[in-house]
Amino acid sequence: MRTRPLKVALLGCGVVGSEVARIMTTHADDLAARIGAPVELAGVAVRRPSKVREGIDPALITTDATALVQRGDIDVVIEVIGGIEPARALITTAFENGASVVSANKALLAEDGAALHAAAEKYGRDLYYEAAVAGAIPLVRPLRESLAGDKVNRVLGIVNGTTNFILDKMDTSGAGYSEALDEATALGYAEADPTADVEGFDAAAKAAILAGIAFHTRVRIGDVHREGITEVTAADIASARRMGCTVKLLAICERAADGASVTARVHPAMIPLSHPLASVREAYNAVFIEADAAGQLMFYGPGAGGSPTASAVLGDLVAVCRNKLGEATGPGESAYTRLPVSPMGEVVTRYHISLDVADKPGVLAQVATVFAEQGVSIDTVRQQGKDGEASLVVVTHRAPDAALSGTVEALRKLDTVRGVASIMRVEGE
Repeated sequence: MRTRPLKVALLGCGVVGSEVARIMTTHADDLAARIGAPVELAGVAVRRPSKVREGIDPALITTDATALVQRGDIDVVIEVIGGIEPARALITTAFENGASVVSANKALLAEDGAALHAAAEKYGRDLYYEAAVAGAIPLVRPLRESLAGDKVNRVLGIVNGTTNFILDKMDTSGAGYSEALDEATALGYAEADPTADVEGFDAAAKAAILAGIAFHTRVRIGDVHREGITEVTAADIASARRMGCTVKLLAICERAADGASVTARVHPAMIPLSHPLASVREAYNAVFIEADAAGQLMFYGPGAGGSPTASAVLGDLVAVCRNKLGEATGPGESAYTRLPVSPMGEVVTRYHISLDVADKPGVLAQVATVFAEQGVSIDTVRQQGKDGEASLVVVTHRAPDAALSGTVEALRKLDTVRGVASIMRVEGE
């Protein structure tokens, strides 16, 4: 083992960063043995230097992140500050000054991953980001390395713990959305402003990263169709249960049947209770992968939190440091397929549609005619009526999403349809 330590700069010392620093200190001997050289925390960039950070030498604290990554003696930069800027500029500067980078920044990678990979390649550095998707779950590296010789056709996952906790509570306790969100906030699963989670932005960023790796093509967050869970009701949950399903916010990345394009989307969906993802409870994450040779694989575990995310960061740190010692770099971007990302309208899926209709003869025939005119086949229909009002629940066969959306719009125009109570896709069959 060489005695000169590899020097690490840490950008950000919040929940994840402080845990990274703690583990680097307490497990220093083990890390050195696994890497083949000691690792040394050489500087920690923060915004509030006056805050007490237990276990970190105050002499390492700085507010000048740019100066820290410009130091010529830094071997690896760990970026856990999040956001687009200044993270993007700091990572690029780190590459220019000889450092490889470990990042947990899903938003930046989903927005500008191609440029970051290009910069890493230009300067001969590593860019690792296992912690950007699904916390401690080993997912990026298996997709990027273990399945590199296989053809991945589909990635279906629960990649946001906050929304899974909310939907699970709605399912198991009968709570409404607002009540379940309040509980998630009280327990620390939801932020004070939960928009990124409940509106699907967080999951969409992760879907873009997963699709890019799985299909060897470039997918940005703007390519991902996104819907959140704020419109999911207790009635939707109950209806799913009657179908033998549960509701999950899913990130779905698929290769087209002809292999000519890919799709990436995030939205709530009903999945059968028999599907492995249906049993993923509370704030846990799980990703289901379908590949030609490997078949069906599932990765499961805690998807967020200081310790789980730090575990993924440190796994990348070990890999990057080993590469440094071997004067090599790990796998970079693989986007050779250059497949287009198809719009949501071309996705083939199923709909569960709940309608409020007049309770009189001929209504079902009118509704069925609309489906036929749009080229959508009906799988099942359930109708309940009382005192001149009725509810009609229709589950379709698979059809292009554009045709299904067109059907819903046509239904809204029927005089006998008083309202479309809910629309949800059915997946995982």
